[in-house]
Amino acid sequence: MSLTAVVYLDDLALGMEFRSAEHALDEAQIISFARQFDPQPFHLDAEAAKDTFFQGLAASGWHTAAITMKLLVDSLEFSQGIIGAGGQIDWPRPTRAGDVLHVLSKIIDIQPSRSKADRGMVTVESHTMNQNNEVCQRLIAKLIAFRRPEV
Repeated sequence: MSLTAVVYLDDLALGMEFRSAEHALDEAQIISFARQFDPQPFHLDAEAAKDTFFQGLAASGWHTAAITMKLLVDSLEFSQGIIGAGGQIDWPRPTRAGDVLHVLSKIIDIQPSRSKADRGMVTVESHTMNQNNEVCQRLIAKLIAFRRPEV
């Protein structure tokens, strides 16, 4: 499911799934991000990366996380934004130049707030997948979602 309208807590249901658009990743993006935020040889230089754990140029996990966030923001417009309140992240395989990423997400828990009637906590499991449907990142995020305002 692709959601394009503003989404409120009241619109969400357990098991609801959605898919993001795609993002094509190339070597220049990997190196540019790494220069700024994660300047390690396996993120900066394809030749130097050959003799590392990754056996070739790999995007920083934080780069994959940033792309995931962009894809989530573009595909799920929560009222007041996607506001994180914690989570868990895993990178089971490297993200590489040439990968075309998309995110598959599923609502796995919804807890209305006991103290603030205007909001709740939504737990979303998101898999960032490459063009071969291999999981490059698994994220379980707790997000604050607001109720639709009373008219």
